[in-house]
Amino acid sequence: MDRTMKRLLLLAFLSLNIFGVNADTLTLKAGHPDTYVVKKGDTLWDISGYFLNDPWRWPKLWGVNPQIANPHLIYPGDRLTLVFIDGQPRLVVKQHIKKSPEGRIASKDGPIPAVDLALIQPYLVQHRVVDPAWYASLPMVMSGESPSIHHVVSDIIYVNAQLELGLKVAMYEKGQEFFSLERDALLGQEMILASSGRVIESGPISKVELLSSLRETKGGFKVAPVEDEALMSAYFVPKAADLAVPATIIAINGKIREAGKLDVVYLDRGSEDGVETGHVFSMYRDGEDITINNDGLPVRTLDRSSYDKVLAHFSEDTIHKMPDVFHGNLLVFKVFDKTSLGLIMFNERPARVGDKLVKPEPLTLKGE
Repeated sequence: MDRTMKRLLLLAFLSLNIFGVNADTLTLKAGHPDTYVVKKGDTLWDISGYFLNDPWRWPKLWGVNPQIANPHLIYPGDRLTLVFIDGQPRLVVKQHIKKSPEGRIASKDGPIPAVDLALIQPYLVQHRVVDPAWYASLPMVMSGESPSIHHVVSDIIYVNAQLELGLKVAMYEKGQEFFSLERDALLGQEMILASSGRVIESGPISKVELLSSLRETKGGFKVAPVEDEALMSAYFVPKAADLAVPATIIAINGKIREAGKLDVVYLDRGSEDGVETGHVFSMYRDGEDITINNDGLPVRTLDRSSYDKVLAHFSEDTIHKMPDVFHGNLLVFKVFDKTSLGLIMFNERPARVGDKLVKPEPLTLKGE
């Protein structure tokens, strides 16, 4: 093998290693602090945002440090210090010992969560997306002992099924139907928790006493066993999603046109597609199609004349696809069979239904 070929192979080897390292290297944010004291109300994502361009990568920032083997055990008052281990940034913790006025060690406030639980707790507890056929098969509320059409705590309601005596059940209001934008296939039926109760009399028409109520229960609401997953932990570790086929935003909570930071959206992929709680996606808007008109000038889609549209339809050579536009990052916090719920954690531009979700790449902020 001649010397030139050896040099080329060596250069290729070094290039691969350099790119491999860069892809796995944490990028510190310009002007990051060297220390930080954890405050009540902080989240792991918030704290990482002071140090990293990509806050969702906090497991790598803390993961190799035995003092933070479980990052959920970081408490308000703890001091975090940025150090470098083998050239990589890491956070170490000096725990704050809380003492009473008498000098006794007092119990701390709870550990800080990954994200603000107040933002996602209602969805963890109240929202389910289920198979439409299963939903249709559920018994429903017929009426109640009260003459009112609205039923609240301590009311007795009637359900058109023979339910087991003592069974704890939940009453659900019908939510949205979710369809795949690409395949036009029905992905699931949303159910929204209204109340819970216990069966006090079993028969063809069973009686249920309402024990708790999030909203008034009405005739037609579906009745199902209490969901164990409603008690799921909201502590999870973010990780890059890497699906074979990109996901898509199919709905925005509140049915608003655009979503921003800390808004909840629905995805068209679920556990059957490999989506997991904690998956992080980058959101992209499809790049615009630019048409070249008869004068050889670029014309945006919105500015096309009738002639330009006809020209674009019959001549693909006149159409030029622009790059997709990055809009932000999204964190999956609850997964169903064919759909998922995600929280927008960072956005440069508003997200819309139809935006595509792909594996996140290291973020370089403008000006850096």
